[in-house]
Amino acid sequence: MNEPLRVAIVGSGPAAFYAAEHLLKRPETQVDMIERLPTPYGLVRGGVAPDHPKIKSVTAIYEKIAAQPGFRFFGNLEYGRHLSRADLEAHFHALLYATGAQTDRRLDLPGEDLPGSHSATEFVGWYNGHPDFRHRAFDLSCESVAIVGMGNVALDVARILCLTPRELRETDMADDAIEALSRSAVKDVYLIGRRGVVQAAFTTNEVRELGELEGADVIVSPAEAEVDAASAEEFAAGRISLKTKVEIVQGFARRAPAGRPRRLHMRFRLSPLELTEDARGKVALVRLARNELVRGPDGSVRAQATGEVEELRAGLVFRSVGYRGVPLPELPFDPRAGVIPNERGRMCDPQAGSALRGHYVSGWIKRGPTGVIGNNKADSVETANSLIEDAARGALLSPARPDPAAFEALVRERQPRVVTFEDWRRLDALEIERGRPQGRPRVKFTSVEEMLAALVRT
Repeated sequence: MNEPLRVAIVGSGPAAFYAAEHLLKRPETQVDMIERLPTPYGLVRGGVAPDHPKIKSVTAIYEKIAAQPGFRFFGNLEYGRHLSRADLEAHFHALLYATGAQTDRRLDLPGEDLPGSHSATEFVGWYNGHPDFRHRAFDLSCESVAIVGMGNVALDVARILCLTPRELRETDMADDAIEALSRSAVKDVYLIGRRGVVQAAFTTNEVRELGELEGADVIVSPAEAEVDAASAEEFAAGRISLKTKVEIVQGFARRAPAGRPRRLHMRFRLSPLELTEDARGKVALVRLARNELVRGPDGSVRAQATGEVEELRAGLVFRSVGYRGVPLPELPFDPRAGVIPNERGRMCDPQAGSALRGHYVSGWIKRGPTGVIGNNKADSVETANSLIEDAARGALLSPARPDPAAFEALVRERQPRVVTFEDWRRLDALEIERGRPQGRPRVKFTSVEEMLAALVRT
């Protein structure tokens, strides 16, 4: 290929930036990143807990990638709305989709859609000031909250519910969320896991943090924290990190409550059966099946109901059992796995039974919602290498209008309010400046119109 390699990346989270980084190492490569929101970084901005600023510092790496020659950012521009697949194919040699997993998995239980029952996705988006969730409302006047799930997101939700007003005010959390959470009447937060502590998906650092909460005691039943017979082999063969996180939870079980204003209960070997309502039609009770753990024929540890049922009062329920990808217009999708079918990042056309020429995927929409931010790097490098290999053998698209100016002209025609990376830098500086008088990292703009208006004023 004698002309510059033109690649469009749809999405601007970690997987998108890591793919851009690797592609830009190739000489004569140009990357145009397309993002639905005016702000980049995906879940780093809209999903990482506000009290985890060190994790968010990874954006410094993405800023360096964006500063490289050949990189352009087009924010407030939506694939499927402002641009079609044919539009992209006409301007780029390759299209790489890194759109993540935008929705959550359901429990499929009776009562799941009662008022007061929500996905963790909604709550996380709300307290992080994501424009899609800024108008969500959560009834924090109840005294008891149940969170179904034992992953890091579930622990984030539990921890946020337990932060003191002072701790909340030190973060870049959305102002409305700080106000609502500061007035919260919640006293008891229950984390509910289907299996045991050995199988819990949270990481060591996340669970350790729970023991450092200023305003909440962590309550764990010694019996539920035990390594049961079915899990003994998995525990013995596990890494040091597994043993450490089990020891941390068992340490909570031995710790006497200090009388803090809130209690965070970690419950294991329980499966929700249904959510029931009160006289007002709101969620009021979670019925739970007590489980025992058994080893399946394949050696995996499974939860099996014992027949015992427990009832837990909760005026607010969050499900946090995993994210799920959503279909993109004009592209193949595997509804069972919630991903775009692919081989080493090469998008596959199930009908033709072959790779879809010039189309690639990276991140959670490629492999499913597993791993933390850093896991996206190897995933994106694999996809970028597949793309580069295909470029070397002439197996990409042949765009009719590859000139960068032609694509920018199309973008500005379709979306006059497009946001550049330089625009984002101005928004970033404005948010930081807004936070400075309060001693906070930043005060976020939480609506697209608010962001665009701020750019007009500066």
